[in-house]
Amino acid sequence: MSDSAEVSDDSPDVEAELSRDMGLWGITFIGIGAMIGAGVFALTGFAAGLAGPALLLAFLLNGIIASFTAMSYAELGAAFPRSGGAYNWVTEAIPRPWGFFTGWTNWFAQAVACALYAVTFGSFFVEFLVILGPLHHDFVLFGVITHSVLAKALAALVVAFFAYINYRGAEETGQIGIVVTTIKVIILGVFVVFGSLATVKDPTWTTKFLGERGFFANGVTGVLAAMGFTYVAFEGYDIIVQSGEEVKNPGTNIPKAIFYSIVVVIPIYILVAFAAIGGIDITADILEIAGVSGTPADWTTWQLLGEMGELGIIQAAGQFVPYGLPLLLVAGLTATMSALNATLYASSRIAFSMSRDKLLPDPLARIHDDTRSPYLSIFASGGMIGLMAIVLPIESVAASSSVMFLLLFSMVNVAVIAMRKNRPDLERPFEVPFMPVLPILGIVFQLLLAPFLLTSLGLQPGLGPESEGFVALVTMLIWFALGVGVYYSYSRERELERMEAQTPAVVTERAPEDREYQVVVPVSNPENVEQFMRTAIDLAQENDGEILVMSVVTVPQQTPIAEGRAFVDEKREVIDEAMSFAEDENVPVSGTVRIGHDVSTAILNTLEQQSSDAVLLGWRGRGRRRDAVLGSNVDAVVTGAPCDVFVEKIGADADGSVDSILVPAAGGPHGELAAEAARAVAHSEDAPVTLFRVLSDGDDVGADVLDNVKAALGDVEVTVTEVEADDVADAIVEESANHDLTLVGATREGLLQQLVFGAIPEEVGRRAESTVVMAKRNLGITSRVRRWLRWE
Repeated sequence: MSDSAEVSDDSPDVEAELSRDMGLWGITFIGIGAMIGAGVFALTGFAAGLAGPALLLAFLLNGIIASFTAMSYAELGAAFPRSGGAYNWVTEAIPRPWGFFTGWTNWFAQAVACALYAVTFGSFFVEFLVILGPLHHDFVLFGVITHSVLAKALAALVVAFFAYINYRGAEETGQIGIVVTTIKVIILGVFVVFGSLATVKDPTWTTKFLGERGFFANGVTGVLAAMGFTYVAFEGYDIIVQSGEEVKNPGTNIPKAIFYSIVVVIPIYILVAFAAIGGIDITADILEIAGVSGTPADWTTWQLLGEMGELGIIQAAGQFVPYGLPLLLVAGLTATMSALNATLYASSRIAFSMSRDKLLPDPLARIHDDTRSPYLSIFASGGMIGLMAIVLPIESVAASSSVMFLLLFSMVNVAVIAMRKNRPDLERPFEVPFMPVLPILGIVFQLLLAPFLLTSLGLQPGLGPESEGFVALVTMLIWFALGVGVYYSYSRERELERMEAQTPAVVTERAPEDREYQVVVPVSNPENVEQFMRTAIDLAQENDGEILVMSVVTVPQQTPIAEGRAFVDEKREVIDEAMSFAEDENVPVSGTVRIGHDVSTAILNTLEQQSSDAVLLGWRGRGRRRDAVLGSNVDAVVTGAPCDVFVEKIGADADGSVDSILVPAAGGPHGELAAEAARAVAHSEDAPVTLFRVLSDGDDVGADVLDNVKAALGDVEVTVTEVEADDVADAIVEESANHDLTLVGATREGLLQQLVFGAIPEEVGRRAESTVVMAKRNLGITSRVRRWLRWE
């Protein structure tokens, strides 16, 4: 990637890039600024009311859980240093449309969080003016400007100011982030020092943490609720990776910035909670400020903090820090500004990246000639944020961003697992240890926190303080529904156009006939074309379908796609030969040659664009690389294809004729797909089928499975053979020697096994001397989730 920006234009060959101006400290402080933004002020008081003294533990546990996901962000952010973050990774790792919805969710979550910070800034600034004296609490200026109106106006102004700062470029954004975050950390340090001194001066200070109700004052449920409520405070690493395209030496600096941020932030949150709970003194004045009745003996410090909410630690500072109220308000102002700056920055980069990928309108990807910033994305995001800050009940709506961040972080953990499988050859400057255990723990804990977060916010229908969880759910449903409309009415078609541009079809031999069933046959080696086409013809005839023959011309990543046209004629000869076999059998057939940087991507794009029903791949019987199971291209297509997959290994003595077919009995949809394919070949070749059942201690196929496989075989001649054996794969390999073709379905395997089709089918495929076809049915979303989560 270049050090200077390239300006976007209407040419499809020119891609907008951002300038790398940010160093390690600039990006680290952006992350810290986001993590100890308005959350440390707005959330600590409420969370104390939920967890009691165990808030200290809640912050520590949140930091640990956040570290699991932070490692996933570090690996992917270093490997893909591009704007867009989670959106880009999910797009790479998981079939569409999940990339779009990840970006759509992240864009909204960052924008809502930014609007909340803007409104909080406005409220703090007005309160600051009240403390200084120019205004009183119940002021009404010019008969119309109240506290709320002035706060909203200031929110809009501060959004406009930081939109301009971001427009000026990433270097200015990073510099102001360092200044603002430094001020905030210093003031919080003062708060912690004076709060801790006030705590230990009281000889009975331990009772504030281990009093009558104990450390876990509200039980484990209270701790979990506080964790869900405050977890969003650790989302700063999402901001860091959004800057990947503008960071110097991203492979090293992005992981460092993520871990430095977490190491700094966790103790800050714990110490702030300790100082607030331990340092505050319960007096009649503080009870009046909190708006509660009773005597000081009736209340604990953590209960009062909960009652005072976002003003909790500010009022606490007023007790034990010299000039505490104005000082903490200044810290609150700087906190909201740094968090606002970071989330506006992230929101604009998500819009920029989605636009660059044709999922949002093209102008959002334009880069300014002078400032080298995505200025239209900045202004669009800033306008949306400012409008939300003014119009929406943002304090309620903002709860939805917390839940969305939990879902987003879970998707990133899914993506890092899937990427290890789909892209084993990817250069990874940082790798998550103990894969996939840590990402799975991140997914489990984050999804566990979501319901506690919603219940702690209140699920009562309405718009009041007891209904913020309900408002969050409704807001998410509305935004997701809007996303579905945008994707299927606008983005989906443009995404297909982008896929075509990535791997263009430069030669098309007749257009497909649009039959109900289509099988795609990628070909490259003329020696094996006839055998593959015989299998494809049998499948097409059985399903009254058509065949699409394709071949791929690959060019290096650094070479323009157009340069591959010089090699198209070589592939065209193979395509014509393959099509001739289908024409001889009167099967509808078409052909295409695509150009791309990667064979598997070209095949997957074709399957997506054609909405194909099946793909038939060839396999040598071994992988070329140790980190691939069947071969990197075959692995990628098998795990990513949105259709049924057949992988055929041609036997050494295969002559094209099939006189006998072997089908190992296996339950489930994959075994039934293998039987259906066997039926197609049997009808075409008039060949009998042997249904093979292995009786062993560990794998005894039941009678119901045999009945299901027989049903899938239909009216073909079937003979059932049963054998007893200790090793199922050995028995099948031995029996396959008596048949011309073996069709075996994929098996269900454990989560941690390095398998594509399963241990038995792959072992049979490697060792059998005759032709073997492995079958894997597309099961929709459940199949994809299982594939994504399988670590390799």
